[in-house]
Amino acid sequence: MNRIVLAVTGASGAALALRIAERLQGRGDVEIELVVSAAAERTLSHEVGPDALTRLVGMASHVHAVGDIGATIASGSHRTKGMIVAPCSMRTLAAIATGITDNLVTRAADVQLKERRRLVLLARETPLHLGHLRNMTAVTEMGAIVMPPVPAFYHRPQSVAEIVDHLAARAIDLLDLPGAAEARPWRGEEDGGAIALR
Repeated sequence: MNRIVLAVTGASGAALALRIAERLQGRGDVEIELVVSAAAERTLSHEVGPDALTRLVGMASHVHAVGDIGATIASGSHRTKGMIVAPCSMRTLAAIATGITDNLVTRAADVQLKERRRLVLLARETPLHLGHLRNMTAVTEMGAIVMPPVPAFYHRPQSVAEIVDHLAARAIDLLDLPGAAEARPWRGEEDGGAIALR
């Protein structure tokens, strides 16, 4: 069984966390280790609905309190296949970039980096100032993968749900789990046609 840490922070984009959890649960070979910040609880309720947190918790194999720095995922001896922070607030990004492990989200992320495991950060903010960009550079240099949830339009999505689903699939693919890819790959012109530039 593949253990994946899924952390949810207070940035906009809470639906991404739910869709990632749904996809991971649907694989059948994943245990979700969930940690949700207080700000994320508020964002989940506002953006997705009052039952969003309950739904998310229901998909997790283990739920850890954000203040529990003694949780299993706070130790490198607890083996995981990686971690996704979705969405990743700029506060969380800054803490990871500077090694501030003052809650379980940032401690678990720090563990992924020190153990050389996959850490995927769906950094959510726009526009970006120089501090944001420097923090993204710092975590990338430490081994994290920064994946701002920028929609792809080459698949011609017909709804917001399709955009969210594609982003969730791409984030999971970055963990390099065994088996088939989650996201449908681009197949060139057969996958929607080339756009002529004139």
